[in-house]
Amino acid sequence: MNPLTTSAFDLPDHLSPKADPALIADDERHFAAIAESLEQAIAELSDRLDAELRAPGGLGRAAMDRDAEVHRLTARLRALRRFGLDLCLGRIVRADRPEPVYVGRLGLTDSAGRRLLLDWRSPAAEPFFAATHANPMGLASRRRYRWTRGRISDYWDEVFTEDGFEGHAALDDQSAFIASLGGNRSARMRDVLGTIQADQDAIIRAGSRGALVVDGGPGTGKTVVALHRAAYLLYSDPRLGHRRGGVLFVGPHQPYLAYVADVLPSLGEEGVQTCTLRDLVAEGATAAVETDPEVARLKSSADMVKAIETAVRFYEEPPSEGMTVSTHWSDIWLSADDWAAAFEAPEPGTPHNEAREQIWDELVAILMDKHDHGDVSPDLFRRSLLQDEELVTALNRAWPLLEAADLVSDLWSVPAYLRMCAPWLSRDELRKLRRDEPQVWTVSDLPLLDAARQRLGDPRAARRKRRHAAAVTAERERMAGVIDNLLQADDDGEGAVTMLRGQDLQDSLIDETALPGADQDRLAGPFAHIVVDEAQELTDAQWQMLLLRCPSRSFTIVGDRAQARHGFTESWRERLERIGFDQINVASLSTNYRTPEEVMAEAEPVIRAVLPNANVPTSIRRSGVPVVHGSISDLDSVLGTWLATHADGIACVIGDPSFQATSRVRSLPPELSKGLEFDLVVLVDPQAFGEGVEGAVDRYVAMTRATRQLVVLTSR
Repeated sequence: MNPLTTSAFDLPDHLSPKADPALIADDERHFAAIAESLEQAIAELSDRLDAELRAPGGLGRAAMDRDAEVHRLTARLRALRRFGLDLCLGRIVRADRPEPVYVGRLGLTDSAGRRLLLDWRSPAAEPFFAATHANPMGLASRRRYRWTRGRISDYWDEVFTEDGFEGHAALDDQSAFIASLGGNRSARMRDVLGTIQADQDAIIRAGSRGALVVDGGPGTGKTVVALHRAAYLLYSDPRLGHRRGGVLFVGPHQPYLAYVADVLPSLGEEGVQTCTLRDLVAEGATAAVETDPEVARLKSSADMVKAIETAVRFYEEPPSEGMTVSTHWSDIWLSADDWAAAFEAPEPGTPHNEAREQIWDELVAILMDKHDHGDVSPDLFRRSLLQDEELVTALNRAWPLLEAADLVSDLWSVPAYLRMCAPWLSRDELRKLRRDEPQVWTVSDLPLLDAARQRLGDPRAARRKRRHAAAVTAERERMAGVIDNLLQADDDGEGAVTMLRGQDLQDSLIDETALPGADQDRLAGPFAHIVVDEAQELTDAQWQMLLLRCPSRSFTIVGDRAQARHGFTESWRERLERIGFDQINVASLSTNYRTPEEVMAEAEPVIRAVLPNANVPTSIRRSGVPVVHGSISDLDSVLGTWLATHADGIACVIGDPSFQATSRVRSLPPELSKGLEFDLVVLVDPQAFGEGVEGAVDRYVAMTRATRQLVVLTSR
């Protein structure tokens, strides 16, 4: 689009009054400046990226810095190319200055340094989202745009002062936000940044210390808040930057992550790690759901996670008797006290498998101190000790290398071991946990496997550490040869070149990051902040998985107690304090922006029948479409009629596993519909979802996915 000859506005005929030049001329001029600046910025970024890609890759830190710069330039370039003019969300005019301030997804300046777009996350942009008529925050007016295929198809003005419009505001009886609610859904979460409401914005911009709970019923925008908050915190809080741990976003299941995948990039943030709880553990991909509710309950307790510590300590007992150690030069007595001293050598918190190497180092030091037959190099002495099979066997028995899967499977296959590690279990509970195939993992096993892996560490870490040390030594020897050659070339042996003899400088020339090392698990943490959506479903054991990854306890916790499939009788504060949080703030969202009144009128009695005090939000709109009840045999005709009369939008059939999904009609079980939304929801035989709290929650959640129409089909 040529910004000088083509308008940024493409308003339909019925909105022709809004096309009055008096209303949009300022915007047109500003958009022309944005277009010109975007063209220059894209050209400059492309040149810089090309230069970085052509430049030598370098080694170690230099290579890492180059990769980071390439990533930063690529992300910025992708954002500018993706959105173009629709980077702009809207504008605000302050009461004390007439010049409009334009708010965008990203900040943008022209070649002269004039601010064209203010980043939505900056403090100066807060009134664009948070101003209300009760608290205008110094604004005279606010304008929000609706973009369609790169052009403005509508806009809405709000005036906060008597003279705020001054002939330059198009006043509607419909706000931009309410208008956006009627838009068709797609396979991905729609863009909502331009319509964030004041109550949501206040939560998005809250501080990061401690745990912030965002409690709200269906349609209150919890997920919107969670995603925007992740992007906002990375922008505004330097303590959470990628080099300090970054942000982890945890969703309930893979369909949810696919649904929200576009949101964070659209907010100018591509650095947030996203995952489900299953993704935190290697065995999560194939783990089945625990079929026995009692077994699931036993495994989900925080006490069972703590039992892992006892299980590991069973393999950390020093030998109670001394032994004679043979070397090539003499026999040396290693006493029980010597064993105990060696076992105390590891630093607190050192993983079990990595601590074993420290114990071996201490044993070598103790035995070498007792060795009195001339000078022997430590390396030669160590190699000699490794040939004493009795010593190596004793260490292997007292402090063996362990695999997490073996440790946890032993709990389920060796009753005496489980009884020792979890003495509170009754005989009947021990019997229930017994497994003939202990390594056929379930979802309930994952927190225990995770705790074991965190406590044990990698059994191959010591080997990699030795390989890394050998590489450092070789690199140091190579660098020493280079320095010797430089010194020989120095005419008088004095001056700056002689500084290379200094050990500190020699070591600084060796980039250890470029040498062989362990591959880093991107989800292992620690993270500076974790955002958890649908948090009401997490068990105590699953919470431990996340607490291990965020020692600062900086969390955003998003959920609805009424949507907990297995019940949630405590308050948020009681629950979180019990599992290890100490600083907790709770914010509530009570306005349902998504679900029409007609649907909520049917859904509310379903949840109140089992949870009378459920936080059922109040809908702010009516769709004019009643809830339809029919027979399962009507399914094809219901969908056929809807598809024929709706050219856009997404429907979902919930509860019929035999239904084959199409491009516009999804098929999901009720438990995987959580966090999603659809124009039409068809519930198939909802009474078959189950009894009690779980069944009622599944029906309530499934019903409230509808943004326009709900159809309930039963077998009658």
